[in-house]
Amino acid sequence: MSQGEKRNYHHGDLRSALVQAGLKLLEESHGVGLREVARAVGVSATAVYRHFPDKAALLRALATEGLDRLAASQQDSFESAGGGKDGFAATGHAYVRFALDNPALFRLIFANPPAPDAAAGFDREAPEAFRMLLANAALLAPPDADQGALRLIALGAWAQVHGLAMLMLDGQIPRDPKLVETLVGPGPAGPRDC
Repeated sequence: MSQGEKRNYHHGDLRSALVQAGLKLLEESHGVGLREVARAVGVSATAVYRHFPDKAALLRALATEGLDRLAASQQDSFESAGGGKDGFAATGHAYVRFALDNPALFRLIFANPPAPDAAAGFDREAPEAFRMLLANAALLAPPDADQGALRLIALGAWAQVHGLAMLMLDGQIPRDPKLVETLVGPGPAGPRDC
């Protein structure tokens, strides 16, 4: 590491610093690549390769962080709504809001899923957002629903809010909180701006 890099880099956890820099670059609509995050953190490009062997690995790490943030937002909304069916509807609202508030990160999450097989199967290796979706699907299911039925309910709920978010992001339909409420159910505090 050169003298200039030593002065610029004081994070202690280079991997985390690189992910945070990547998220910031993404948010600012800059190119996200290994060299760009190295420059943003103040380290050499070679230092980045110790943590991310290629750009795809960096993008998967950003997607993982994005899914963690989405799950945290949904969990907060679920709890704020008091859980139950209202909480499940609130997670749908949180999903759409997250997409609209973080369009580049949202698109990146689904273009570079951290564990595509786990997400599709909702297994215990799946990111928290998917496990929470499956657990909450039980709120809408009949008491005797088996695992297959729960997965279908979860998939239907996910498809609904994901499709709604994408249609709004792409400008195909207006960003209308009343539309979200009509399709998803009441949010934690009634209609909100999208």
